[in-house]
Parts: sequence; structure tokens; C-alpha cells
Amino acid sequence: MRIERHFVNQSHIHCFVVNHDSTGWIVHEEEDSRIIRHAHLDDWHRVERAFQRFERTAADLQQSGWVERTRSS
Repeated sequence: MRIERHFVNQSHIHCFVVNHDSTGWIVHEEEDSRIIRHAHLDDWHRVERAFQRFERTAADLQQSGWVERTRSS
């Protein structure tokens, strides 16, 4: 399982990635190639909290004029 969300604002990019591997989940957030958060989680409840944090940040970004970029964009 891999979940990615990318937001753009002019030449800036903010992305969230959650990737599942055999030992748990890798949670990664970056803006303009600067790592904001990178963690390996083995507890699903922590992954859920990371998703909630991502959703709040995504809403804040969109409210500030950032646009979500889809794979075909």
C-alpha cells in the first residue's frame, strides 16, 4: 500500500507519503525537497494519527491557495 498527496503553490511542492512494508509503515512529509517528517511506525494507531495530521496540514495548505496535484497533472 502506498498513499501519496502532492500540493503545489507556484514553484513550491509539499508532499505526504505513507508506504507500507513488511515491518510497518514509513511516513514521510517534505516541502521543496526539505524533509519535515520521516518516521517508521509499527503501530496502526500512530499511522492513523499521522493521517489526521496530514489531513489538517492539507486543509491549511488548500486554504492558503495551494492546489492538490493529481498524477495526471
